[in-house]
Amino acid sequence: MKNLFKKIAGFQQEVPVIHKGTQGYGYSYADLPTIFEKINPLLKKHGLGFTQLLSGTSIKTIIFDVESGEQLESIADIPQGVILKGMNDFQVLGSAITYIRRYALSAALGLVTDKDTDAAGEQGKPEQKEQPKKEYPEDNRPWLSEKALTQVLDRIATGDTEVAEKTFAAFKMKKEYKEQINSQIEKYK
Repeated sequence: MKNLFKKIAGFQQEVPVIHKGTQGYGYSYADLPTIFEKINPLLKKHGLGFTQLLSGTSIKTIIFDVESGEQLESIADIPQGVILKGMNDFQVLGSAITYIRRYALSAALGLVTDKDTDAAGEQGKPEQKEQPKKEYPEDNRPWLSEKALTQVLDRIATGDTEVAEKTFAAFKMKKEYKEQINSQIEKYK
């Protein structure tokens, strides 16, 4: 493996930062054609090659020494179950494969292909989206339990009519609950 490592080290001394302004999700990066354009002549010069093979739900990146056959392998999983707006399953898979190929190759060869926002301290906090208030339909109020209703009815049964009025206002009870409470109030008047 010493031949392969020596050649990779020589390649890394010559390969430039590969940065092209392809925009995506708030950052820029070098796409695969740009990466290939920069690395292929240098790989050839140093007697190196690479291949990237699909293997189940992974991509295997192999960097090899053309003369000795020595090789390094790296395996990266392809994310599953991703949904991208406006894309069918095949388009999502193609995007995932391209994404993983780009980053797996960059990692295996030690390439710099996008701006390092983590090290520069430029990464901001994710935007906090205001959570919409949950609207429960009349029939699906999780806070209106049978136990709570029973407690209210018990208090009404002891003559506490004020609790009924507060209950109506606070919980906006369904019509049948209101009728049930009203009938209890009438019994004890």
